[in-house]
Amino acid sequence: MFKKILLASGVFAFAFAILSVSILTSSAIVYPSVGPMIGANGPKGESPEISYQFPAAGTVLPDSPLWPLKALRDKVWYLITPSPLKKAELALLFSDKRLVAAQTLLKEGKPDIAVSTLTKGEKYLEIAASEEKIAKNQGNDTSAFLTKLATASLKHREIIENLLPMVPEQGKPLVIKTEIYSENSYKDARDGLYSKGMPAPIDPFDGD
Repeated sequence: MFKKILLASGVFAFAFAILSVSILTSSAIVYPSVGPMIGANGPKGESPEISYQFPAAGTVLPDSPLWPLKALRDKVWYLITPSPLKKAELALLFSDKRLVAAQTLLKEGKPDIAVSTLTKGEKYLEIAASEEKIAKNQGNDTSAFLTKLATASLKHREIIENLLPMVPEQGKPLVIKTEIYSENSYKDARDGLYSKGMPAPIDPFDGD
């Protein structure tokens, strides 16, 4: 009994430590440089390079026995974050990390768990877009985040399309279906920027 209590205490302390470090390291949000921009009525040129910097996936990936603890940490972290804009930033962070993790798992020959990770991770883009709307309605300036979300969404789609050849045939329809999240989050962010009279990252997939 004592050993079980000790083990549970250790796990809780470990999870709390991870959460505390994560919150401290996220206190300063860095917006990466983005690629070419256009206005609402601006012309489109050649397909631009989508410049976006992804965070590292971390050492604990979804194939690790510690992954449920990390996923729980993310949920708690999200729930205790009071600001909708911070929640939007967190949701995008979680989506980015899961995309990188899925890419790593595919390269390691673990397509099933990679596809599952990808489909769950892309849903966070939808959450990020929803939280941004709440933040905007509360009077927050979300311009920088909208630019980041638009660029990230385009990069997500680019990477997913590059990963498709590595996905087994039975998993490809599911992966293709997840592109709707990056498409919609880009459109939401683009329209949000246009409504502010600001330029948006060029969509190289427009007209596909």
